[in-house]
Amino acid sequence: MDDERAKTRKPKPTSSGSISSFSSIAKSLFFAMARKSVLKQTLATVLLVIVMYVLFNTFFNPSDSSKLDSTFPFNSDTATVLINDVYRESDGKFSSSLSSSPPVKVYLYELPTRFTYGVIQHHSLARGGQPAEDVTTLKYPGHQHMSEWHMFLDLHRPESERVGSPIVRVLDPEEADLFYPPFFSSLSLIVNPTMRPAEGSEKPLYSDEENQMAFVEWLEEQDYWKRNDGRDHVIMASDPNALYRVIYRVKNSVLLVSDFGRLRPDQGSLVKDVIVPYSHRLRTYEGDVSLDNRNTLLFFMGNRYRKEIDMLETEGGKIRDTLFQLLESEVDVIIKHGAQSRESRRAASQGMHTSKFCLHPAGDTPSACRLFDAILSLCVPVIVSDDIELPFEDTIDYRKIAIFVETSAAVKPGYLVSMLRAVASDRILEYQKELKEVKRYFQYGEADGTVNEIWRQVSKKLPLIKLMINRDKRVVRKEPDCSCLCTNQTASRTS
Repeated sequence: MDDERAKTRKPKPTSSGSISSFSSIAKSLFFAMARKSVLKQTLATVLLVIVMYVLFNTFFNPSDSSKLDSTFPFNSDTATVLINDVYRESDGKFSSSLSSSPPVKVYLYELPTRFTYGVIQHHSLARGGQPAEDVTTLKYPGHQHMSEWHMFLDLHRPESERVGSPIVRVLDPEEADLFYPPFFSSLSLIVNPTMRPAEGSEKPLYSDEENQMAFVEWLEEQDYWKRNDGRDHVIMASDPNALYRVIYRVKNSVLLVSDFGRLRPDQGSLVKDVIVPYSHRLRTYEGDVSLDNRNTLLFFMGNRYRKEIDMLETEGGKIRDTLFQLLESEVDVIIKHGAQSRESRRAASQGMHTSKFCLHPAGDTPSACRLFDAILSLCVPVIVSDDIELPFEDTIDYRKIAIFVETSAAVKPGYLVSMLRAVASDRILEYQKELKEVKRYFQYGEADGTVNEIWRQVSKKLPLIKLMINRDKRVVRKEPDCSCLCTNQTASRTS
């Protein structure tokens, strides 16, 4: 009998859809409450009301999705806006800054004059110039490692003129993330006509080696250098021979170099340091993408025989001589010896502007200024330098703007010219378009050009700098194999 009564009270399924289901649930809860205490009946009633409200709104009054989205801070519409804000339509690339993080704070040391304008003065005096009453009026001389001058000028500009810069100069060193001592080390290297006086000759009035030592000794006396052993300092040494006598004493710092050709593994690395472009010395090509008037297949003008280091000729020097022998008889190739001079620069500009490809062989070191001259001439670089490191490779894909040829292949008779002659005209135009897109990265004089990109690269080192500073405080110092973290050679400090 009880079973039959239970069956009569059991709600029957209906085909009237969602409303019948709601009614069945309500009846079940109602009869359940009748058998329970008052407290349980109250709780069930509350639950019933909530369930009915939710179900009713779900099926009979669905919410506008836009109203629902508005209750969340990151809905699809705002995500689109954020992406559009990050995406820079001007160059079709994502901004390097995905958030409004504050700029990196840089403190510019006020160095003694002997390390800045004093170097300019000595350079002028060595070439017959007269002493200046105010050395700050002297003009920095043009050469292929002028990056130190452009960085110095940048930090002296008002903030309103430093468009797009990822760093800001601070006057209080306590506020600084990084420190920049602006020694003109590359200019100091070439003050005298030769690096070392000939044996038995009179000692020159200016000594680069003495100035290097004096600079490091001054730097090592600074409290902010001693605080973190120079790890949060940024030092320009763009000429491969700059600071050659003292580089081991500043190797903890972020070094701004043109390549690692003269640095040992424990002195420089891509992880810690930044590759900077050579200064562009030739006339920039102002024409459009085109093969008109580019009748020369391949162009090169530079020293055929390179310097000897420690009595042994560099591999780059051997390669150049071999390439000269292979290419100088080709009818549509111009390859000739040329030293640094105004006439040579004028001839090199003309040659690059009228050639499809420009050769970049290794020299004393893996890189050289003509690579960047070629880029700004829209002359497709042909790079024959197996150990070359290139600036800003996280931003620029050099395969789109240059042709890389292994040295072992390039020195095979006929290989290089046959390969270049097989490149279709449309493909050369594609190279030129890409070259035009990246030109600003190699123009130091541009408002948002090379200097800003160097500072962006330096800014990206800041997390590693902080890591190394904190790590140094807790580990036992061991002599590393390289200038960055290569292997786990640490141990906890016990004192």
